Amino acid sequence: MDFIVTKSSQSMVCPASPTPSLTLDLSTIDRLPGLNAKVRTYHVFGSGSGSGLTPAKAIREALSKALAYYYPLAGRLVRSSDGNLQIECNAQGAWFIDATASCRLEDINYLSHPLVPMHDQLLPDPQPEIGPSDVLVLMQVTQFTCGGFVIGLESSHAVFDGLGSAQFLNCVAEFSRGLKAPTVEPVWYREAIPKPPGVAYVPFDASPPFLMPSYKLEQAIIDVSLDDISCFKSQFFELTGERCSVFDTLVARVWQRRTRAINLDPDVQVKLVFFANARPLVHPALPVGFYGNCFFPVTVTITSEKLVSASIVEVVKLIKKAKAKLPVEFARWAAGEGEDPYVPSLGYTTLFVSEWSRLGFKEIDYGWGTPIQVVPLTYSDLIPVCILGSPPAPMKGARFIAQCVEEEHLEEFKKYMMNHK
Repeated sequence: MDFIVTKSSQSMVCPASPTPSLTLDLSTIDRLPGLNAKVRTYHVFGSGSGSGLTPAKAIREALSKALAYYYPLAGRLVRSSDGNLQIECNAQGAWFIDATASCRLEDINYLSHPLVPMHDQLLPDPQPEIGPSDVLVLMQVTQFTCGGFVIGLESSHAVFDGLGSAQFLNCVAEFSRGLKAPTVEPVWYREAIPKPPGVAYVPFDASPPFLMPSYKLEQAIIDVSLDDISCFKSQFFELTGERCSVFDTLVARVWQRRTRAINLDPDVQVKLVFFANARPLVHPALPVGFYGNCFFPVTVTITSEKLVSASIVEVVKLIKKAKAKLPVEFARWAAGEGEDPYVPSLGYTTLFVSEWSRLGFKEIDYGWGTPIQVVPLTYSDLIPVCILGSPPAPMKGARFIAQCVEEEHLEEFKKYMMNHK
């Protein structure tokens, strides 16, 4: 199939009205070395009745209006005299590309599998004379012959987490639908994030070089039906008298089955790390509209032998127990006690899990209806990661986008994941 993307215009989108000129400090969490990276996503929309403008024109105009409120996102990352990342609010803008594709969304199965060879054509190329890390938001709107479109987004993780990104995109969508002001006013307020004594995250590019692992991780996409999820939750309640979440159910499954697939020595310590929303744990409370990074890494550790031989109910209990300790662990970190949880051990024995299904992206409507699906892309094939999201509409259930095993373990991992027992 011929798949040609033509990029008809590329330009910087600046705030629609004057914005403050100042330099803003990032928070302790924002400055984590691993967050000085771009998060890449696809937002896939079918054809619908829009505003009369093309999606690209409507969204470009809306982006300009949204940047007047989220003006730090139109600025640039800079270094302070002590090397910390800051935002220089200079209204230089976000990078925007208007593009068209030579086929229908149906022809590429609505991008339901992000490994298709052409997917990178749907992501925005950076402006040639500007470093790709300098611009905080890059967006490409590609219209297909069927009337549907894909928003390819690259945004800096240093300025917001998933919840903050969804809040910003919803503001763009509200302006695209014709609202005069956002329903949620953005608030910077990074000074509210704790500053643990003794913690000073050095810039990523100033850190000592990491010993890069020798493995290369392969990607797999695995869907789990709603019936399968509901059945396990019912069984868990019958056996324990307790309830468990969809997250608990699915993460227990992928961690245990991935560990079985990679077949480690019995006494090897394996870790699960997942990222919990820490907004409710900050005191005084964060205001509505805060869009910075505010998550906490929850870690579960056990030997490989104990994990693979445990019942799935026991693994769920381990995860629930770790989640219950979150307030205590966050308070310990804020006080500067113990090892820094934001610097977890990297390696093949650690699985990182990120949940995307509850961030709010699936509810965003630019005027053409909510997305068929939102596709997050992993940005490293060296960190074992599993993203928990949703399958394309109208499917129900959950979707794993996993990049967590080497090629020699891939088929075994997929076999275990498809086994419902």
